[in-house]
Amino acid sequence: MAAERKIRILIGKAGLDGHDRGAKIVARALRDAGFEVIYTGLHNTPEVIVETAIQEDVDAIGISILSGAHNYVFPEIIRLLKEKGADDIVVFGGGIIPKDDVPGLLEKGVKAIFEPGTSTGDIVKWVRENIKPRGL
Repeated sequence: MAAERKIRILIGKAGLDGHDRGAKIVARALRDAGFEVIYTGLHNTPEVIVETAIQEDVDAIGISILSGAHNYVFPEIIRLLKEKGADDIVVFGGGIIPKDDVPGLLEKGVKAIFEPGTSTGDIVKWVRENIKPRGL
């Protein structure tokens, strides 16, 4: 019996947001939990994030955002995934996102938003329960 493929997750930062400590902490926690993690670094566009996700054949995209552009970035990533036929890639995220904006993001297809202070253990648990390898 072949071993099951590890879940692959892209952790991205979009726009002019220059603070990536939280993204790196989450990326490391996911890696340490046994997931394959691709970190894109700072200052990416939604287009670059989606293209990288498709090229790397990821199962999920996690976006860290502090810039206030969440109402553009998340829906644009979801739109581009649909446009490219990759809307089975799960999108989740966290950062500084007002509580009032979370329901709208969830309605647009974001699967989870993690607030500041969420433990990495809670994020790992959510990924284990909600992300499955694509195509299997």
